[in-house]
Amino acid sequence: MATLMVLVLALVLRRSAALEVKMDGQTQRVFLNGNVTIICRIPGSQQLNIRTMGVVWYRKSPMNDTEVKVLELVGHDQKAFRSGAIVSPRNLTMGDASLQLPGVQLREAGEYRCEVVVTPEKAQGTVWLQVIAYPVSSLYEDPATVKNNEDKHFLCTSSWFYPKDINITWYKRTQEDHQYEQISEGISTDSAVKNKDGTFNITSHLRPKSPLQGSMIVFKCVVVHISLPTSQSYNLTLNAIESQKSTSSWIVAVTVCFGGIGVLIIGVLFLCLWKW
Repeated sequence: MATLMVLVLALVLRRSAALEVKMDGQTQRVFLNGNVTIICRIPGSQQLNIRTMGVVWYRKSPMNDTEVKVLELVGHDQKAFRSGAIVSPRNLTMGDASLQLPGVQLREAGEYRCEVVVTPEKAQGTVWLQVIAYPVSSLYEDPATVKNNEDKHFLCTSSWFYPKDINITWYKRTQEDHQYEQISEGISTDSAVKNKDGTFNITSHLRPKSPLQGSMIVFKCVVVHISLPTSQSYNLTLNAIESQKSTSSWIVAVTVCFGGIGVLIIGVLFLCLWKW
């Protein structure tokens, strides 16, 4: 009798070791407000009987390291603790216990654990879900400097991105030299500002130190962020000759204006002396 019990226990342990789940690597990424399917599959399984199965999904928050239940499925009964969460019963019969989440938010990032029971076997796997948001960027010249004809001031802004780390680099080239040259002077970048939804905004400023020489200058800002498959690049073309002409015209206009006032004053004085 004891020998039989040992053989049965050994058989159960061997069968338990045979059941396993496969996740989609160590990390999955999803865009903010996007839909995601967190992969959890039972490799090599034939069609399964859902009535003898159970699936439980958990999420562990990186903030407080607390694990909460996201979804529970036992047989044909499914209960979601997160709105919209679902495991497809049809897919489950084919060994796919993946969790579907619509409209993912930043707070839902963390470690997800898939626990599968196929009576009497049990297996589990974990994956990290990273929620990201790509920056919306632009490059423009400060309108105040254009209106008042002051020294040039360019701004490169990136908004609504997550996570916080981002890199903005400035370059320039002239019509005579088609190769871009990285700018290292006259640059200041503000601290990232957090939005109400948890995303960030940032602005980088460029105030060129050297005089703008050449017939044409192209300024470029390049934005690098983990959410972008390739960097964002924005150009702004400045006609330096027209800018210099505009400045010269302004100086001439002021000179003519003051010159006219001087002639008028002299004329009035001459008239007064003549009458006297």
